[in-house]
Amino acid sequence: MAKILIIEDDLTFSQILEGFLKKNGHEVTAVHDLKKSFQVLAQETFELLLVDYRLPDGTGLDVLTYLRDKGSIQPILIMTSFNDVKTAVKSIQLGAFDYITKPVNPDELLMIISKALGKKETANTNSIESPDTIKGKSALADKLYEHISLVAPTDMSVIIQGESGTGKEYAARTLHLQSKRSHKPFVAIDCGALSKDLAASELFGHAKGSFTGALNDKKGQFEAAHGGTLFLDEVGNLSYEVQVKLLRAIQERVIQPLGTTKNIKVDVRIITATNDDLKTSVTNGTFREDLYHRLNEFKIQLPALRDRGKDLELFINHFIKQSNAELQRNVTQLSKAVAEILFQYDWPGNLRELKNVIKRMVLLSTTETLEIESLPEEMIVAINQSPRPTGSDLKAINEVNEKTLIMETLLKVKYNKSKAAKLLNIDRKTLYSKMERYEIE
Repeated sequence: MAKILIIEDDLTFSQILEGFLKKNGHEVTAVHDLKKSFQVLAQETFELLLVDYRLPDGTGLDVLTYLRDKGSIQPILIMTSFNDVKTAVKSIQLGAFDYITKPVNPDELLMIISKALGKKETANTNSIESPDTIKGKSALADKLYEHISLVAPTDMSVIIQGESGTGKEYAARTLHLQSKRSHKPFVAIDCGALSKDLAASELFGHAKGSFTGALNDKKGQFEAAHGGTLFLDEVGNLSYEVQVKLLRAIQERVIQPLGTTKNIKVDVRIITATNDDLKTSVTNGTFREDLYHRLNEFKIQLPALRDRGKDLELFINHFIKQSNAELQRNVTQLSKAVAEILFQYDWPGNLRELKNVIKRMVLLSTTETLEIESLPEEMIVAINQSPRPTGSDLKAINEVNEKTLIMETLLKVKYNKSKAAKLLNIDRKTLYSKMERYEIE
């Protein structure tokens, strides 16, 4: 059983969620706006938050920012409509554990909550969940593994750059395992989830009483990683003050815990990761240029999933096998319609999104074939939605809007064309004609 906070402004949906989670053994509190959620969070501690993205007085990202500034690390699940999926991916970059699209599937929700709570329990074990435990075979993949093999045996600092979900932690772990430090600790820190004070304490440690809440002495992660590798994910989120201390630690190989005057010698290899190009942050004045050059002795660019060609099929098959084993299913193939969508989709969340989509589909499938009904709605709409025309062509704009409305209605009624026609206030013959015209299958 877990203590869960729901932040959702749709009162009916909130009550349904609350009742469902209570039936499954959880202790649930529900609030309906940001203001009330901040009041509750200031008074109580929760093991997990279920947050609607769109709220009357802000967004789910405001909750993420509030908790990050407090130094809280409990998992947050963002609930979003299919129109907000790219924003949901952004929320993961800011520290959310995962997102789930509405309408929420009960089995999927329980699966994600279980996964989130399970990860929280193992958060301090330095274990790293790799989204990609199988090597790609494309030309881009070959180049990536060649670069990793070249730099891994050295002590060079490495920046791993790539979009969210491309496997930056996995690449960092691979560098460590192929290095001469592989028998020593690998310590990973998500800098994006840390406030300024917490980041300094997490990296360098602190003495009892050095700040409010410092009840005991704490060893920093530099010390914990001594002799091994320290992986700083989303390093661009560190404050300027912490950047200064990080530069000193790298240059002089010493750290000074907060609230002390003692210097502690450390020997670590630094690997950093970022979604954005740190050179831009240097130009904007938010990241120190001297620190950038210290970190950037070698750069590895991870390709986006949409650029990896034949690797996509490899990963799909791998994640199906993985999901079968975990969920006790026996999926063996994709339907033609599903395959077309998976190979056309843009994958803004990359490998992480692919893994989640496949796992959800396997969970919802009762046969050996993954059918279109198990796909997330936003993917089907994204594939079938034509680019919005520019200019003042009213007819073209109306056609795009009409096609989108038909697609959304068909999804809502699970492709029952009689129901769709009734909701659209047209007859079945007209619906079939428009589906043929817009190439809707």
